[in-house]
Amino acid sequence: MAGSAPQPSLERDVAIGAFTLDCGVTLPNVVQRVSLYGEPWPDGGNVALVNHALTGSSRVVEWWGEIAGPGKLLDTRALAIVGVNVLGSCYGSTGPTSAGPDGKPYGANFPVVSVSDMVRAQRRALQTLGIERLAVVAGGSLGGMQALEWTLQAPQSVDRALIVGACDWFSAFGIALNAIAREAIAVAATPQAGVELARKIAMLTYKSEALLEERHGRKFDRKGGDPRLHAGDKFDVEGYLDHQGKLFSARMDPQAYLTVTRAMDLFDTRDRVLAGPYPAYTFVGITSDWLFLPGYVRAAAERFALAGADSVYLEFVSNHGHDAFLAEPEHLRTLVAPRLASLYADAA
Repeated sequence: MAGSAPQPSLERDVAIGAFTLDCGVTLPNVVQRVSLYGEPWPDGGNVALVNHALTGSSRVVEWWGEIAGPGKLLDTRALAIVGVNVLGSCYGSTGPTSAGPDGKPYGANFPVVSVSDMVRAQRRALQTLGIERLAVVAGGSLGGMQALEWTLQAPQSVDRALIVGACDWFSAFGIALNAIAREAIAVAATPQAGVELARKIAMLTYKSEALLEERHGRKFDRKGGDPRLHAGDKFDVEGYLDHQGKLFSARMDPQAYLTVTRAMDLFDTRDRVLAGPYPAYTFVGITSDWLFLPGYVRAAAERFALAGADSVYLEFVSNHGHDAFLAEPEHLRTLVAPRLASLYADAA
């Protein structure tokens, strides 16, 4: 997809200056990598901010090209699509691979970052670009957390929020899984080997048992070998995890992975006071998602509805697990399109 995806009309590092994090540390000279597809209106009435998940980037059309792009749910022919790489990541924004005050990469010295920090940094970057209003903010997983955080920090600046496979807190189960992944990085022979193992663990949380059984079952690895005869040979599901781990370790910085997973762990907005005006909320739960249980997503939608917001819960029936919002984009589009139809009336 990346090779044929439309290129951003603008991509730049937006300097937002010194930035104080929720943990109390001030980072000097922070930048946010921003990708823009299309031309924002002066009043922001056609701007769609699409927040990426754990390992994504600001290049929205590369990783969600069946949702954002020409003729898609978020149609770049009518909307200006904006993506911002999260603070603490390794795809352009300030993070552990960036140079610290001593001129060397922060590495393990990079401080704790929260989802609130990520959104505050995004707000400052977009304001620098003259974008003060969002017609919609959307995202899945960590991207959904950011979308929700936007509505709490700047409800007057957001018209609509699409929150997929995420809710208003991160569970003990999710924290535990992230902890094991981080420990894999810490104890592995090399950091990259640790990232590879962490990715294998994570992939099991992104898929469902039904999908793994359907795709792999008890088949032997498609690359050959028979685990009944040779201890080093593998089942197909083992080969799949190896492949995903190697792909991921080639592109993800270990410290960035540690930073961003901890930001997910810290997310809990349930005690935040909800004050109008409210955007229109669309929460989407995935039936086979065991990282963000659909019941938790439904409860979040109901909490905002009780506060007086136009907040609805939609259920995405899929056996793809948490990754369904990436794996079945047409299904997602059909499900949520009615809630976003007014986008195009406003942008006409």
